[in-house]
Amino acid sequence: MRCLKLEVVKDLKYKFPLPRPVLVTCGLPYVNGPCHIAHLRTYVPADIFIRFLRKLGQQVVFICGSDTHGTPILVKAEAEGLTPQEVVKKYHKHFVELFPRLGIDFDNYGSTDDPLNHNRTKEIILQLLKNGYIYGKQLKLPYCPTCNRFLPDRYQKGTCPYCGAIARGDECDQGCGRYLEPGELLDPRCVICGTKPEMRETRHYFMKLTAFEEFLREYLKQMDGTENARNYALQWLEKGLRDWNITRNLDWGVEFPGEPNLVLYVWVDAPIGYISSTEEWAMKKNGDWEYFWKGSGYLIHFIGGDIIYHHCLFWPSMLKGAGYNLPYAVVASGMVRVEGHKFSKSRGYVLWVKEDYLDKGLDPDALRYYIASYTGHTRDLDFSWSSFGEKLNKELVGTLGNFLYRTILFAKKNYGHVPQGEVEPDVVAEVEAVIREIREGLDIYEFKKISDAILSLAAFGNKYLQENEPWRLVKTDPNRARQVTYNCLWIAKALQILIEPIMPEKADKLHKQLFGRVERNKLLSEVLKPLETGIKLGDPKPLFKQISEEEIEELSRITLERVSTAKG
Repeated sequence: MRCLKLEVVKDLKYKFPLPRPVLVTCGLPYVNGPCHIAHLRTYVPADIFIRFLRKLGQQVVFICGSDTHGTPILVKAEAEGLTPQEVVKKYHKHFVELFPRLGIDFDNYGSTDDPLNHNRTKEIILQLLKNGYIYGKQLKLPYCPTCNRFLPDRYQKGTCPYCGAIARGDECDQGCGRYLEPGELLDPRCVICGTKPEMRETRHYFMKLTAFEEFLREYLKQMDGTENARNYALQWLEKGLRDWNITRNLDWGVEFPGEPNLVLYVWVDAPIGYISSTEEWAMKKNGDWEYFWKGSGYLIHFIGGDIIYHHCLFWPSMLKGAGYNLPYAVVASGMVRVEGHKFSKSRGYVLWVKEDYLDKGLDPDALRYYIASYTGHTRDLDFSWSSFGEKLNKELVGTLGNFLYRTILFAKKNYGHVPQGEVEPDVVAEVEAVIREIREGLDIYEFKKISDAILSLAAFGNKYLQENEPWRLVKTDPNRARQVTYNCLWIAKALQILIEPIMPEKADKLHKQLFGRVERNKLLSEVLKPLETGIKLGDPKPLFKQISEEEIEELSRITLERVSTAKG
């Protein structure tokens, strides 16, 4: 039998796989509450990305962890009558247990409150001090006389001095998205008691971000990743940078070396969590963390679009100033909307992944597919139950699931095994075109392009099956019936390999139906190889279950009630 080769890989030049091992990180989830749909906008595409890289033979380490410091943890602890440690422990456990249920498979999931991160953060700060990039300065900052404390970050709300929107103390989260220095907020109020603060003098430390302007200009021009990450950062850079206040008057966080009454701003130690989580991975797996952070490895960050400022300006400056590697790429997603409205936990426009989705018995792979296929990665994803139902019923059930079930059911009923046959040139050409689309999608971090290509192969399979009608040929032309069936099974085998990064659980079930066993992590080069004849087929079962109009209406009702309660 002719052995097909993956010529499509050789004919075109692709970025991936890169010539050396890759470290992929995800923006750390902030553990002051449970996982929501906006979290998955980062973690699902990143997981899909690393799974495809591995199919290309790329050596990849996938890193994440819990972001545990800063004022939101303290505010949450006060609201729930808990200690910050108890809040962190509660929600860290929640994320550790939830990610596997969604098929998100990190090589290491750490915590920024781990001693490894405290130590690595202090080491980097000391190096920045030694290199002259950090200095101390006396400041006048908001102090609440009622609560008897300074009001850093989310302990105060007021008006953004740049766009006039309601803003937090460290970020204009409802308006222009700009990072705000302590003391910039107009008309601030204490979020705990509502008191208008008075200004008191205190000592803080700054990083000389202005010293990195020229470096950042050149770095951003050549940085790989999504255009929104690069362009947004360049726009902010053109407005001019100011030195960055990196300390806070808190007792929860990483202590600034030699200053027991000051901790580092959360956006200092949070990205350093990428490094400490890599260190933890290295200790467990006998790996080399310095290869990625001080050696020849590639660093790729997947982040939400709301933290571009931090990852493309602050973070590379810290790394450069302390003598660490710079990110090869920053991949920033679009934002999330819920039922047509801007995502907002306080306004009720939120989907809680465990409570609203998994605990209702809904399919994790269907959610992964929805996130990957709904829209382009840098565009806003608008989650609605109606659009989710339409995608599940029409695309997964009606197109992909329909082809796979009909193919395997017919083959099982009429042959019981993979019959003799040859892959037809038109079928090969279709699969080669799909592989090209997938590889092009990987190169530009566009996961809709990838998922659309895979769905198009299922649509082609349906058309091929319907036009050739093997159920008629089995009576009139048995040889042709076997040939058609072989080609359909070969397409199904290709789909099994291609859907695995997006829908790993369904890929396992499909492999069992095709081959009677589960086998994971097949290389992309396996897609175009012949299908071995005579293999006994497993039991055919529909991979996807339709969601009814009644179920969609009930899920929508729950969301609308939450919005109504939040507004009331």
